Amino acid sequence: MDYKGIYKIFDAEKIKTYPVSERTNKFKLSDLLKPEDIDRMSFDVSEEAEGNISLLAREIISAREKNNPVLFFTGGHLIKNGLSGLLGDLVKRGLITMISGNAATSIHDFELALIGETSEYVPQALEKGQFGMAYEFNYINAAINLGDKYCLGYGEAVGKMICDKQFRDEAVKTLKPDHPSFEFMHPDISLQAICYENKVPLTIHVGIGTDVIDQHAYFDGRAKGGCSGRDFLIYAKEISELTEGGVVLNVGSAVTGPEVFLKAASMAGNIGNIPKGIITANFDLRTYNPDDFTNENAVGYYYRDQKSIVTRVPQAYGGQGYYVGGNQKQTLPLLYKKLLQLL
Repeated sequence: MDYKGIYKIFDAEKIKTYPVSERTNKFKLSDLLKPEDIDRMSFDVSEEAEGNISLLAREIISAREKNNPVLFFTGGHLIKNGLSGLLGDLVKRGLITMISGNAATSIHDFELALIGETSEYVPQALEKGQFGMAYEFNYINAAINLGDKYCLGYGEAVGKMICDKQFRDEAVKTLKPDHPSFEFMHPDISLQAICYENKVPLTIHVGIGTDVIDQHAYFDGRAKGGCSGRDFLIYAKEISELTEGGVVLNVGSAVTGPEVFLKAASMAGNIGNIPKGIITANFDLRTYNPDDFTNENAVGYYYRDQKSIVTRVPQAYGGQGYYVGGNQKQTLPLLYKKLLQLL
């Protein structure tokens, strides 16, 4: 990025990269949970959580029968926990109408599509100055740089890179004119690719300096912000379709998911498309105590995901909020199982 101000800046051109194939990863392709694995799983969730999951499954099926949206916001850990295959299947079945996440969601999904591994072992890399320094992260920057040129959204640009060889070849040429093309080893497992191919929005909501792709010489904050900004408008448009009901799920996103939803809901209401009678749910590990939400001295007061998604939002829009406590490696597969049973 160019800078002409009065301060000194870090010279990203000095960054030394290495091939991602040399990196130690904690998650392998064999760890990916497949839809056919669900029937062999045993579930250890609380009675309350299972009850709420059953209710949510019925609400999701009901929403789709009425052609109402089912929106799913997730943090990056869902991908690292091997659950993206279940989400991809729900997208293909038409049960989820939009998926959203932070940049880590996109990055982990990209890595799985590229090499079938993700979740870098950070302590080992950090001490060597190599954390996030795999060269292939430049491919994501290339995708969003070209995506910004064509005024695409972030998730759309990365999905297009995975699915569209012509776009991919054009993107890598933005790195170096003679840069060789490359292929994805496992494009079929990419959530971004599945959404792109099924024309289901996958929106990515980012910060600057928050992600490993920001460490590289080809990082362009204008492109990253531009593509993510368009994703926010795509997201807000989907929120504006909740006027006759729908379901909003927030899974493992403590801040970004709730805050993006609140702003988009306000925008929708501002133009007269007020969400009505929506069902909301927050999936997380922390203790849930609704009495904390009016006590500024309680730590729970500051849990945006619980306070906003489970309480504030449904109260404002005449809906119902649920809290599903437990390990998402258990709660999400159980929701998937119950959805398929209802189908």
